[in-house]
Amino acid sequence: MNAKKMVVKHLDIADSKEKLMEDLRLVVADAEELLRATANQAGEGAAVARARIQENLQVVKGRLASAEDVLIERTRDAAKEADRYVHDNPWQAIGISACVGAIVGMLIARR
Repeated sequence: MNAKKMVVKHLDIADSKEKLMEDLRLVVADAEELLRATANQAGEGAAVARARIQENLQVVKGRLASAEDVLIERTRDAAKEADRYVHDNPWQAIGISACVGAIVGMLIARR
């Protein structure tokens, strides 16, 4: 697989992981809000369920933080790989940039 395809693949993976992490943050926030809203609910079962949910939320938050660190590191690696590719193949990079610019220009002009 050439470097260009690797960079595109890494960026696609990074985008999907970033979206997943944002979705997980929303789920965690909603779960915390649910716990706060049901704090006044009486009953032993509700208290046990809240305690278990809080423990699981702490675990998920830890995993989310470590996944975010991995995502950031992989994104940096992809950026370094793209930079290396551009330095190794400057004319190809210029050609690709010119084509992308032309396409974007045509799309903007169409509107």
